[in-house]
Amino acid sequence: MLRTTLPKLAQIQRPVRERLEAVVDELRRIVLTDFTPIGEVNDHLLWARGKLFRPTLLLLANQVGGRPHPRAVTLAAIVELVHLATLVHDDAVDHSVLRRGMPTVNALWNHQTAVIMGDYLYSRSVMELALLGQIELIQILSKAANEMSVGEMRQLASCDALSFSEADYDRLIECKTASLMSAACEMGAVAGDERVRVPLATYGYHLGMAFQIADDLIDYTESEAVTGKPTGHDLREHKVTLPLIHALEVMGRADRREVEAFFADPEPSDEAIARIVRLVREHHGLEYARARAEAFGARALEAIADLPDGPAETALRDAVAYVIGRRR
Repeated sequence: MLRTTLPKLAQIQRPVRERLEAVVDELRRIVLTDFTPIGEVNDHLLWARGKLFRPTLLLLANQVGGRPHPRAVTLAAIVELVHLATLVHDDAVDHSVLRRGMPTVNALWNHQTAVIMGDYLYSRSVMELALLGQIELIQILSKAANEMSVGEMRQLASCDALSFSEADYDRLIECKTASLMSAACEMGAVAGDERVRVPLATYGYHLGMAFQIADDLIDYTESEAVTGKPTGHDLREHKVTLPLIHALEVMGRADRREVEAFFADPEPSDEAIARIVRLVREHHGLEYARARAEAFGARALEAIADLPDGPAETALRDAVAYVIGRRR
């Protein structure tokens, strides 16, 4: 059963709070440079960094089984830098001007800088990981990074947005989101208790799937004040996510023609976006997507059902409810 009350992120992070503070220091150490242009962008990215959710998962996974290792702090920083690199590249590809309510690198500087900075963060991550001298960790993270790149290309290569199927969507979010969350959990286990490697990797995968579906739901349900980006941001960029995919499958011809006209408009109005959101609601796209997120959450909980009770294990279970119920 999924929790009915929503735990706070701070509650989930409590067992690893001190190590998370060390992760922030590691982030700065790894990207430190005496080249001013890169240093300025690094300062902006670290100042506007997110909630360190993936490092939290890695550190919690590392504590399962009672064998935490100091190198997990560095691994957590590396995973966060890879995540940052994907966000910088995503914003450049999508021409986004806001990320977490802050200007993006491509908005403050330019697209060329964004591409180069994404590459810099990736390469610094790989360099730092190589210094640890454990090929297994390199294999796990490089596989996830490759899958994320493939996911971006899948999205870019989708010429007819309205033909994007639910299977296409699943494969996309598997690459773009679930792969790195699974890798974070698996790397934490490899650096700690290898006996829990498989269940934690499986947990991370299903949690990542639930995370992305819930994230796509937020675009239909929350305002810019909550998300840091305009409501209907995905629709404005003509991105088709699960709520709309399901609605398209059940709506009639007249409504579908309205959606087709919307996607033919290169600069849809706020009113047009609101109309598509209403259509998705009317055809139960939100309920369907929420149910799928909950199903993935249940699978994540099932994957770690046999783990012993403890602060880290409890936090991992709480993370499922947090992911599905969060509003930003």
